[in-house]
Amino acid sequence: MAKTQLEVLNALDLAKTQWYHFTAIIIAGMGFFTDAYDLFCISTVTKLLGRIYYFEDGKKPGSLPPNVSAAVNGVALCGTLAGQLFFGWLGDKMGRKKVYGMTLMLMVICSIASGLSFGHTAKSVMTTLCFFRFWLGFGIGGDYPLSATIMSEYANKRTRGAFIAAVFAMQGFGILAGGAVSIIVSAGFKSHFKAPAYQDDPKGSTVDEADFVWRLILMFGAVPAAMTYYWRMKMPETARYTALVERNAKQAAADMSRVMQVDIEEDRQKIDEIATREPSFGLFSAQFAKRHGLHLLGTTSTWLLLDVAYYSQNLFQKDIFTAIGWIPAGKKMNAIEEVYRIAKAQTLIALCSTVPGYWFTVFFIDRIGRFTIQLMGFFFMTVFMFALAIPYNHWRGTKCGDDYCDGNHIAFVVLYSFTFFFANFGPNATTFIVPAEVFPARLRSTCHGISAAAGKAGAIVGAFGFLYAAQSTHQSEVDHGYHKGIGVKNSLILLGVTNAMGFLFTFLVPETNGKSLEELSGENEEDEGTELPPSVSTTRTAPA
Repeated sequence: MAKTQLEVLNALDLAKTQWYHFTAIIIAGMGFFTDAYDLFCISTVTKLLGRIYYFEDGKKPGSLPPNVSAAVNGVALCGTLAGQLFFGWLGDKMGRKKVYGMTLMLMVICSIASGLSFGHTAKSVMTTLCFFRFWLGFGIGGDYPLSATIMSEYANKRTRGAFIAAVFAMQGFGILAGGAVSIIVSAGFKSHFKAPAYQDDPKGSTVDEADFVWRLILMFGAVPAAMTYYWRMKMPETARYTALVERNAKQAAADMSRVMQVDIEEDRQKIDEIATREPSFGLFSAQFAKRHGLHLLGTTSTWLLLDVAYYSQNLFQKDIFTAIGWIPAGKKMNAIEEVYRIAKAQTLIALCSTVPGYWFTVFFIDRIGRFTIQLMGFFFMTVFMFALAIPYNHWRGTKCGDDYCDGNHIAFVVLYSFTFFFANFGPNATTFIVPAEVFPARLRSTCHGISAAAGKAGAIVGAFGFLYAAQSTHQSEVDHGYHKGIGVKNSLILLGVTNAMGFLFTFLVPETNGKSLEELSGENEEDEGTELPPSVSTTRTAPA
């Protein structure tokens, strides 16, 4: 038998869309804007770092050694994984609001510090950069469980999916901003400091001022985070945490009465009833495994598999586009021109496919449900990845001269863009949303952090694994016009298989559409022995 819902929580579930919903989306979303900017802007400057700090034969601008490139691209992901676990746990222990400010300040400080990375040698500069980017990732990691949990606990049940998806959609604008800032900064330096092309003067093709380019791009990530700090601190604690975890019905009613501008009773008697009758099982208990074990397996496995593919594609777009000849080989451009061309290509992909995919999810998720969107996304990601990989030599061509390549590069880029579209109108959004809905309030942030950390483990596999798999396609092959492409092709096939596995594991994920958080988590149940309601069983129900 279901218990009577607290009035304050019932008011949240049934509330009409109000200004406070949009305020919460903007405040939480700006954190995700910053997260995406900081994580992905590194891909626009990685090649520049190699040309500035590494030289071949003491005279030619070189590239980052594979181990250094892997560290620069992947260390923030390692920090993010650690931050998701730590701050997810802390969000359930201390409250969402108290921890929210910590993560933001860490992001501001470490964004600036990354741009100020110092040292007398290439190794010391890269070591300093990796150190600060690890702690930047640590702060970013905390934003995942906290933003998702706060938005889910503020939202009404009718449009909760769209609200959480809108927060996550700010990631698309962060990726877009990373490309736009890189274009603006590199264009500004390019117009003032004319460096010769690489083939004219290899060493002179990287001007001293190029060192400012990557630093400015990385430091800009502090701006949106700093702008959001005040408003985060003004947000009240979520009513669900205050009422269900802290057992403070009076404070929960007062906070939501002020936010929603309605009178809400404090429900002291019902809080006392919850305190005596609500199950209090822990994360590692048999009762949790019985109720939510398959849910946690589903959310962790699908997020892990999704991020293997998604982060591989995002972080190494520049290598794929160079390999197929869409971006000229480095020897044809000076250093700043190379940053400009890479950023322009990545911005085009984000504008045409990544950002629209996020907002398709916002529009449709409460209409067709999380499960359908996730299953569809994994399916089409698989289809398009194999469509890229199997006829890879056709898309890429077999030879390139100085001014031409004989492959069908436009078709490749179009198909490649579709994989991003269906990642974001698919599992990249839904894997973020479902863990914020299906677990109990006292474990919600922790379980979301665990799910997100599994995703970042997949991202680390993707970032390091793709880099080494692609090493068999050496840059000299591109420069001399002979495209074997074995590494990139095999990587694309592996990513296709990964997406297919994500499709299968999606069947472990419950449909959460149209239900209150307490129904989904089982917190409305009469006693510990009550079975999970049908809405969260592994059997699919039609979206409300």
